[in-house]
Amino acid sequence: MEIGIILFVIALVFVTQAVKVVPQQHAWVVERLGKYNGTLTPGLSFLLPFVDRVAYKHVLKEIPLDIASQVCITRDNTQLQVDGILYFQVTDAMRASYGSSNYIVAISQLAQTSLRSVIGKLELDKTFEERDIINAQVVQAIDEAALNWGVKVLRYEIKDLTPPKEILHAMQQQITAEREKRALIAASEGRRQEQINIATGEREAFIQRSEGEKQAVINKAQGEAQSILAVAEATAQAISAVAAAIRQPGGAEAVQLKVAEKAVEAYSRVAAASSTTLIVPSNMTEVSALIASAMKMVQLQRST
Repeated sequence: MEIGIILFVIALVFVTQAVKVVPQQHAWVVERLGKYNGTLTPGLSFLLPFVDRVAYKHVLKEIPLDIASQVCITRDNTQLQVDGILYFQVTDAMRASYGSSNYIVAISQLAQTSLRSVIGKLELDKTFEERDIINAQVVQAIDEAALNWGVKVLRYEIKDLTPPKEILHAMQQQITAEREKRALIAASEGRRQEQINIATGEREAFIQRSEGEKQAVINKAQGEAQSILAVAEATAQAISAVAAAIRQPGGAEAVQLKVAEKAVEAYSRVAAASSTTLIVPSNMTEVSALIASAMKMVQLQRST
C-alpha cells in the first residue's frame, strides 16, 4: 500500500513536471540542463522531467509603464518637471530573458535619459507646442535600443510639464498681456470700422441729397420752360385770334375804339396818382395821331 502511494506521488510529480499548459498571450522560456532549449507557445506542451525547466515566463500583452517624474533642463536653461507613461510589448521571449537582466528597469531608465536629451534641444515654448514630436523622438530612441531586449516600444505620452512657479507666473502674465493686446486691437478695429461706416453713410447721404437737389433743379427748369412755352403759345394764339378778328368787317373800327379806350384809361390812371403832374396835350389831335399810328401797325401786321 505504501509502495503504491509512493509510486502515485512519483507519477504525479513526473506529470506536473512533464505537462505544461501555457495561457494565451504568454510565452515561457524552457532551459535544458541550464541552457536555452526553446519557447513554449500557448497550449499544451511536454517537457522532460528534471531535465527541462521553465526558466522565464513573459506576458505578450501591451504593458503600460509609468515613468518616474524628473527634472529636465530646456535649451534656454529653464527647469521643467516632466513625467510620462510608456507602452511596450514583449516580442521576443528569448531576448527578453537573456538580453537584459531587467528590461523593465532598462526601458524606464532609457526613457528618462532620452526625454532629457530631447527636451534639452528645445526651448521652453516649444516643449508645450511640440509634445507629439517629443513623444515620437523618445519612442524612436528607446525602440532602437530595446530591439536587443526583445521588446517593442509602442508609444510614449507626456502626462505633465510643470515649469517653476516663477516661470509659470511670467507665462500667465504674458498670456494676460497677449489677451489685452488682442482686446485693444479688436477695439481699435471696431472703431476703425465704425468710422468707415459713418464716412460711407455720410458720403452716400450727400450723394443722395445732391442727386435730389439736381433732380429738383431739373424739374423746376423743365416746369418753367413748359410754363414759358405755354404762355408763348397762349400769346401767339391770342395774337392770331386778334389778327383774325381785325380781318373781319368792322374790325379796324373796333381796334381804333379799343386803342382810344386804352389811351383814355392810361390818362385816367396817371391823373389818379396824387404825386403825379398830369400834362394834357394842347391839341387832342395828337390822340388821333396816336390812334392812326397804331392802326398803321395793325395794317402792316395784317399785310404780312
